[in-house]
Amino acid sequence: MSADLDRNVVLRGEAELAERAGPLFLGCEEFACAATDLKTWAMPGYRERIVAERYKAAPAPVTYKLHNPAALADEESERHLVEINKAGARVRICTTDLPHETIIVDRRVAILAGPPAGGVREYTVVRSPSVVRGVISLFEATWDKATDLDDYRRDRPPALSEESVRILRLLAGGLKDEAAARRLGMSLRTYRRRVAEILTLLDAGSRFQAGLRAHEFGLIG
Repeated sequence: MSADLDRNVVLRGEAELAERAGPLFLGCEEFACAATDLKTWAMPGYRERIVAERYKAAPAPVTYKLHNPAALADEESERHLVEINKAGARVRICTTDLPHETIIVDRRVAILAGPPAGGVREYTVVRSPSVVRGVISLFEATWDKATDLDDYRRDRPPALSEESVRILRLLAGGLKDEAAARRLGMSLRTYRRRVAEILTLLDAGSRFQAGLRAHEFGLIG
């Protein structure tokens, strides 16, 4: 990628983005992202690889994540946001329609994702200081009107899958872990991992508290 600060570069697809712009993510001190939901990359694996490598660095970058409520529409996505929020990222939810994805790295580079065309998405890497400042201003204005993730989720039931609801019912029924795991056709280790994930989504410190929260939300009778 050119070192010319006034030059914008268009990259095609996640593979080229990871190859050409990946070093920006890995070495950054501040990372901001705005996107409708978490399913903005067409090819699986690239986002996870970049995120994993980025957080190997010490200290981890200051991270800001801004999403629409669609990011909480399924259990996996909601759990991911809850976990990174607990790990230190700042996450907010806004009702203003967000673009496909906008990334700001260290307040000096902006990456603007376009809609997928033929399964391939184009990413415009912007280095022009004036344009980057404009993108930052839009991000900050939207951020200021958004709601912190914890506050947004406080009175809303989590997006639990049918399997998670079944696990909650078995917990409420007092079934021992071994018996519950057999009934669900999963290993004991998997069952206990799933229980821990459900407790995270319910912001519960214990199984008893999870049961109370589940009743409050009407997830189980």
